[in-house]
Amino acid sequence: MIKRSMAAPLIPEDVQKEIVDSLPEYSTVMKLGKKAPNMSRKQRRIPCVSVLPTAYFSNPGPSNKDESEQWKKKTRMQWENKYLDAEEIHGLVIIPEAVFDDADYDIWAQVKPKILEAIGLAFDQAVFYGINAPAVWPSAIVTASIAAGNWVTLGSVTDPNNSTNDIYDDIMGMDGVIGKVEADGYMVNGHISDMTMRGRLRGLRDENKQPIFKALYKEGVQGNTMYSLDGSPMYFPRNGAVDPTRSLLIAGDWDQLMYAIRKDVTWKILDQAVIQDPTTGEILYNLPQQDSIALRCDMRIAWQVPNPINRVNDDEDTRYPFSVLLPAGS
Repeated sequence: MIKRSMAAPLIPEDVQKEIVDSLPEYSTVMKLGKKAPNMSRKQRRIPCVSVLPTAYFSNPGPSNKDESEQWKKKTRMQWENKYLDAEEIHGLVIIPEAVFDDADYDIWAQVKPKILEAIGLAFDQAVFYGINAPAVWPSAIVTASIAAGNWVTLGSVTDPNNSTNDIYDDIMGMDGVIGKVEADGYMVNGHISDMTMRGRLRGLRDENKQPIFKALYKEGVQGNTMYSLDGSPMYFPRNGAVDPTRSLLIAGDWDQLMYAIRKDVTWKILDQAVIQDPTTGEILYNLPQQDSIALRCDMRIAWQVPNPINRVNDDEDTRYPFSVLLPAGS
């Protein structure tokens, strides 16, 4: 009898590498953010302008100096480094071989989309709130927005014309969510919101009594429905990434958020492996002994908001291209 261990050199590992074009369908951050070229190393350096040059008139008023008395002033320009740090997202699915053999369906074909959905969820939550995020990654969007002062609590902005508080002013007012981003020199080009916000937004009207929240239908009734808020696309992730207790709306200039892939999603079938608890070292599964197989999925990805200096707001502590609407009482 030729056992598997004896023929192991003749059996190739089942490794499938895929550039997953469908992954942005499961991640709103990847859908809205700017995809940078794939990384060739774990870390990529991004030089950003931190000091802008200044120009001067040689003969400023009110006096009128002779040309021989006119002096040109010096100026400077400076850069700082921001980094894309690729970190791994992975998952393991284990199934007994008997169950796999008896199934009427291609189990892996059913599992793979759900794993991609889980990857999208993990990435979005790390970017939005810092949930389980690697320590080397930048501050989460909601955290950084609050730190920069770019936040509004639901019902806190007062309409100067009638002294009332409503969600329209929270979003559209001078001190609203969109205004916070514009005051930092950025233009809002997308929104991400919790599903419960749809009901709050449906009744909003502009000064001409036209709805500012609209559904745009593509390819007729059967096509995908797109939503917009004040002319910018709006997304309601259904993967559970948006936590309404932490944020009701995230608005921002999504061109300022970049992400890059170091390693595409890869799948690997394991049948001669031991799965251990990383904390206790306890063996959870012994695949060959328990006649089981496992599908391992992993990828490496990085993201960053470089937030370079601009002429509107030169203070990095208060400048950020995103703003957040917080729930009342938060």
